[in-house]
Amino acid sequence: MLKTTTFALMHFSIAFSLAYLITGSLMIGGLLAIIEPAVNTVGYILHEKLWRRVDQRKASQRRAQQGADSPALVL
Repeated sequence: MLKTTTFALMHFSIAFSLAYLITGSLMIGGLLAIIEPAVNTVGYILHEKLWRRVDQRKASQRRAQQGADSPALVL
């Protein structure tokens, strides 16, 4: 949990610093430091869901291929 917290603090600090350096505004720097990580978090969740579907589809295709490669049991 400490690693996650320090990473979040670093992320906020970088977002704030860059926004402040570009705009010269503490308010805009602060807003971007809050908004950007929030939007990025939602993007990350959507990205993970997409890749979970891709992985599931690949696993399903592998299972189907393995089933097709298996010799049929004839009685």
